Parts: sequence; structure tokens; C-alpha cells
Amino acid sequence: QVQMVESGGGLVQAGGSLRLSCVASGSIVSISAMGWYRQAPGKQRDLVAHITSGRNTNYADSVKGRFTISRGNAKNTVYLQMNDLKPEDTAVYSCYVRGATMTQYDGHYWGQGTQVTVSS
Repeated sequence: QVQMVESGGGLVQAGGSLRLSCVASGSIVSISAMGWYRQAPGKQRDLVAHITSGRNTNYADSVKGRFTISRGNAKNTVYLQMNDLKPEDTAVYSCYVRGATMTQYDGHYWGQGTQVTVSS
């Protein structure tokens, strides 16, 4: 069993900031990558930011220069600092982990998501 606990979502005005946190726990024993995805109503879930175990990062073009993904001192944690938020950033943000458990060599695991709403 793998669980991701997400926090930090909420309602902010345009131009404001939020910091999302995610902690992976349970049977995960090795993590190769973590990231954040988002899904707005009526749209598919898209990558926001991604970070590997080697700390290489990748961002969606729409958030470059505004969002920063990072790993915590604990290797099972990941953060997403979101600055200069825009109404189009409104979505459910989900934490993603790729790694191994005691029973699966390479799996993909998702958190339940946290709502981010940006008012104009």
C-alpha cells in the first residue's frame, strides 16, 4: 500500500502564492521520480512539474518561471512552490510517485488531489 498525503491547496487571489506539499508513505521502498499534475474541469490531467531522484526537473511551459518543484530533506517528500498564480491555474493538483514497493518493481502512484482555486 502506497499513500501520498497532499496539503497546501486553497483559495488565493491572482498574483498570490501557495506551497503544495506531498509525503509518500506506506510500502514504497525506492522512488525514481515525483511530480505534480493538475486537472481542470473538462480537461485532461497534465504534467505541471516533475523531479527525478537525481534532482533533474521539468516544467510545463505554462508554469515556467512561476512554479518551482523541489525535494525535501526526506526523500519521500516533494514540494511545489507556486508564485504569481493565475485564474487558469485553477485545478485539482495531484501528487505523483514512480518507484518500487515490496511487491512491484516499477509502479506509478497518485494522490487523491488537492484543490487550488485562483480568483481574478
